[in-house]
Amino acid sequence: MSTQMFEEKGHAAVYQKYRFAPGKELQEAILAYVQEKRTSPAELVVDVGCGTGQGTRILAEHFKKVVGTDISEAQIQEAKDALSMPNISYLVCPAEELPFEDASVDILTSFTAAHWFDIEKFMKEASRVLKPGGCVSISTYTVDMSVCYGNCSEKLTKIFRECWDVILKYSHSRLKYVLEDYKTIFEALPFPDKKRITDIFDNIPMTVAGVIGYVESASPYQVFLKNDPEAAKSLLQETEKRMLETMGVSSPETPVEFRVRHVCVLGCK
Repeated sequence: MSTQMFEEKGHAAVYQKYRFAPGKELQEAILAYVQEKRTSPAELVVDVGCGTGQGTRILAEHFKKVVGTDISEAQIQEAKDALSMPNISYLVCPAEELPFEDASVDILTSFTAAHWFDIEKFMKEASRVLKPGGCVSISTYTVDMSVCYGNCSEKLTKIFRECWDVILKYSHSRLKYVLEDYKTIFEALPFPDKKRITDIFDNIPMTVAGVIGYVESASPYQVFLKNDPEAAKSLLQETEKRMLETMGVSSPETPVEFRVRHVCVLGCK
């Protein structure tokens, strides 16, 4: 079954506040693939491991009916509480036990979640629920991230990565799937018509506070916080202070650009 890392209400609230939606380049890669493979409009799209609905809401802008599913009740409640579109609904269920009929789903997506699933069981379930000719998109952002601002982008990125290196010590073993650019997940996808894109780069508008909040939302940080609350909070405070000093500004709401590399596994049944 899925590994459950995002169950607590406090973590879900931070996740909803600071996790960013799939960027433009990733969206375009997915939509272009679907358009290339499908001969008819998609009726039902299911977003598995939807968390608080960042990707689900993006999908609803393009497709008739979108259902977001997640094993975490707290995450789904945050998704339901957020401003949404009338063509979205949410369900609490494991990724490996989707409550949909055989061959009933046109498109199945997962944004930065599949590494938490029981991959073998999830792939069988994806194959079961997808219609013939249905498409699957399984993507994640990687740890290849940069913070850009004026002429100090290199220094800011160094500060960010030093912080990230500290919390990575508390990573779950399943992060290995992300670190290998979803190679294992690509190989497990049971469709011969498939491809893996590893060089999708998106520039996400954020603030310094948003960057710190993103770190706070990460599962390794939450583990660090439980193990050593004072050290964890101090790390975020010190990182924010160093970033602001490097930028020569005082406000954490100062805009920056967060550059992220995505990996996307695409397939057609």
